[in-house]
Amino acid sequence: MATLLYRLGRGAFRRRRWVTLAWAAVLLGVVFGAMNAGEAADDSDSMPGIESQHAFDLINERFPGGEAEGAGARIVLVAPDGRQVTASEYRAAIDTLVAEVADGPQVAAVSDPLDASTVSEDGSTAYATVTYEVTEDNVTDAGRADLTAAVEQARTSGLTVEAGGGAVAGEPPAGIGEFLGIGVAAVVLLITFGSLAAAGLPLITAVAGVALTLASIVALGSALGMSTATGDLAMMIGIAVGVDYALLVVSRYREERAKGHDAREAAGLAVGTAGSAVVFAGLTVVIALAGLSVIGVPSLTRMGLAAAGAVVIAVLITLTLVPALCGFWPDALLARRVRKARSAPPARRVRFRFRFRRGPGRGAARRAGEAGAWSVRWARFVQRRPVPVLLGSAVLLGALAAPALDLRLGMPGDEAKPTSTTERRAYDALADGFGPGFNGPLTVVVDARQADDPRSAVAAVSDRLAATAGVVSVAPPRFNAAKDTAVIQAVPATAPTSERTEELVHTIRAERHATESATGATFEVTGTTALNIDVARKMTDALIPYLLVVVGLAFLLLLVVFRSVLVPLKAALGFLLSVGASFGALVTIFQNGHGAGLLGVEETGPVMSTMPLMLVGIVFGLAMDYQVFLVSRMREAVVHGERPAEAVVTGFRHSGRVVTAAAVIMTSVFAGFMTGGETLLKMVGFGLAIAVLFDAFVVRMAFVPAVLVLLGERAWWLPRRLDRLLPRVEVEGEALGRRTPAPALAAVPDADRQDTVRA
Repeated sequence: MATLLYRLGRGAFRRRRWVTLAWAAVLLGVVFGAMNAGEAADDSDSMPGIESQHAFDLINERFPGGEAEGAGARIVLVAPDGRQVTASEYRAAIDTLVAEVADGPQVAAVSDPLDASTVSEDGSTAYATVTYEVTEDNVTDAGRADLTAAVEQARTSGLTVEAGGGAVAGEPPAGIGEFLGIGVAAVVLLITFGSLAAAGLPLITAVAGVALTLASIVALGSALGMSTATGDLAMMIGIAVGVDYALLVVSRYREERAKGHDAREAAGLAVGTAGSAVVFAGLTVVIALAGLSVIGVPSLTRMGLAAAGAVVIAVLITLTLVPALCGFWPDALLARRVRKARSAPPARRVRFRFRFRRGPGRGAARRAGEAGAWSVRWARFVQRRPVPVLLGSAVLLGALAAPALDLRLGMPGDEAKPTSTTERRAYDALADGFGPGFNGPLTVVVDARQADDPRSAVAAVSDRLAATAGVVSVAPPRFNAAKDTAVIQAVPATAPTSERTEELVHTIRAERHATESATGATFEVTGTTALNIDVARKMTDALIPYLLVVVGLAFLLLLVVFRSVLVPLKAALGFLLSVGASFGALVTIFQNGHGAGLLGVEETGPVMSTMPLMLVGIVFGLAMDYQVFLVSRMREAVVHGERPAEAVVTGFRHSGRVVTAAAVIMTSVFAGFMTGGETLLKMVGFGLAIAVLFDAFVVRMAFVPAVLVLLGERAWWLPRRLDRLLPRVEVEGEALGRRTPAPALAAVPDADRQDTVRA
């Protein structure tokens, strides 16, 4: 592996113009294909295998007008204090509102808000239901603007008028996520490398990779059923790993140049050594993201595969385009002090080296150089006190993970939006006028085809629902054209995200058998509230199998890479600690509300149903990135004869700063998505950012080195029989060291060369 990548790096450096032109041609070709591609498919929220989805499908089958999937909106009207919305003075304004909304584009029907069933008991609140001919994703901006204009006009009558529902919400307010991430990455890279060229190269390649990924998604959208929405996660991951992988290779290139290798040889060695780590780190991310397909949710499958494709592109660009671009600026990538050292007169270097031999010796200089590096000082500290560091990191993460025991999953709706939005105000007005459960009615679909008297069977089901504790009202059943299927709306007494509402759904389903036996009709419970409950259960049930698949495959991969049983086991254990702490932080802020105001979260509730799986998949892959980056250098030192405890220090000396920079960049990319206005975006951005922080700075920087120091030689133990069975994939570059010995200049430590420059 290392030898193959070494040749690839040298070849890309030598043929840099052809490599760059080839990537440019690929990008232009894919962009051209995207420009001429058909319309992207709609994102399907289908959740196969759950009752709510089956009931939705039954409604679509028996009610051909799109009863289940058509977009809808509610216009809520509230009279001033002490007045009633049914007063004659408001009649003209309400009639005008209904007429203007009904004439809007894509609107199928509008109900009368003054109908007796849509006015609250005290007469202060009423609502009109707007039904659209298209799904929520296909409601145009013109349609939303027409509804907004009608609502604004109605407010001049003195009524409080708000609108909610899926058809009202457009695109969430855009944050500055990508720009913030790239900006922070530029600053971190400049500080890390001290060179504009070295800082700019990873950004250029990362942006090129993301552009190619997004263009590919658009080009393949209609053919593979992928919409542009799947590009959000791909862009987030693509920027993060693209910068990180290029950062690792450029850092190794500079290191090899500092040893005295010429530019082409340094590029080959960088790709042969750091490139090997990039390949296996990328494979772990791909496994974690592609593993989302085992859950059986089409939208998650598409998102995972698109993000995995972004990682593959990032790896290929890192192995080919990065060394090619190094060829255009071979010396500009080096730090200024190194460039000055290379331009210094040789006589001064010889004279200084002679004087140094009469001084304290090169070892002292090396120690002096190490003393100035925080990563080496920290590694020495861990080396001296591994037990306190191990216990401290484990206790810290365990304490942070404790709130995760109360984790509740759901899908926050309009109640989680800021009060500045009309959707949230409409939600609150309906809850005040009709009760908290009105915003999350249960839809019961009754299939009476097998019943002797369909109408009597449906009436019996409706009576059973009305008699169920926790149901405050049941609307009259609505039959299909064949009169063999009916839809019944049941309003719970509690809010949609309440635990009591979830218990009510389980109670109705548990008592279903007796009702079906008595009536001869079957029924299923659906609606947004029931759907969210079913999705949360499906995500919870899928979490353990997903963990087993992803962690199992990654364990085998790391077993081959590090040729050790305990190192992959320790990596998986550290990952579980960091993810548990991340779940605890999510529950503390977004569910329990502690510190929510600092993030601009006005309303707390359950954690998004898909969040645990997304967090596990994405963070596991990225955590293994840091594992490979850091521990591969430790493994390389052990292979070259260093003692295990000293190899930990060597790994930090060479990779500590790179891993730190990579973690800061990735955290800033994820945290940037918290700048959006949606609570869900804040939750995703915060969860990923805090997980990266925990894993990079607590697990990989404290837990992992402490365990390796305590294990010593046993950390690299592998049974002989297993050693013979496993394929040998060299990532340490041992063969490269034998075939490409460093020049004589490499005998002078970096600290000595820096002192030479200062002299």
